[in-house]
Amino acid sequence: MDFGTLFSSFQDATDVFTISDVLFSTILSFLLTLVIAWVYQITYKGVSYTQSYVHTLIMMSMIVSIIMLIIGSNIARAFSLVGALSIIRFRNAVKDTRDVGYIFFAMAIGMACGTRFYLLAIVATFVISFILWGMTTLNLFAKDVREQLLKVRLQGDMPYERLFDPVFSRYLNRFNLIAVETVQAGLLTELVYGIEFKRNANAQAFMEDLRKLNHNNKVVLLTGHQEFDL
Repeated sequence: MDFGTLFSSFQDATDVFTISDVLFSTILSFLLTLVIAWVYQITYKGVSYTQSYVHTLIMMSMIVSIIMLIIGSNIARAFSLVGALSIIRFRNAVKDTRDVGYIFFAMAIGMACGTRFYLLAIVATFVISFILWGMTTLNLFAKDVREQLLKVRLQGDMPYERLFDPVFSRYLNRFNLIAVETVQAGLLTELVYGIEFKRNANAQAFMEDLRKLNHNNKVVLLTGHQEFDL
């Protein structure tokens, strides 16, 4: 049997997809997810950007397109794939909710390519990407958040209830104690405050005054604390 006959018999063996469907869906999902990845890269704000996440978006879109080709309109295949994929466990928590949106974006484009809705995939990619880029460029829905997190460590036997009140009253508009934790086998106490500085307050002088009261133990001021595990 020559190659042409073998290729024809392979195509006739399934009524779900052809080799050209596989190639076109995979390549199109790859190209469209490159656009998504580029928009994600130029609009990302924060310190947790990883190249592997962007690669995962591209890989996920292509894989989903193949999965949709395999499923086709066969309900049995759909349930079989759900059972097979249920064994996957995700170990890394996604800290930025925006990253979850991009995961669904890439998956949706892969699904559209795999179900042969090519025009929908192309239009949706460029329209949604333009909207995401526009919202970031125009800084829509931004809010001037002045609250920061303050972590202060002091000796475990030191009374902390009113210890820092004089310093807080000089530098802060408001403060509230969020958490108290013992560290280093109980030798130290770590306090976590939510604070808001006065307009012209000097953060460096504020931290220096705190260190005078906590015997020069650790003082940490966090801005953008939603990106950190407390």
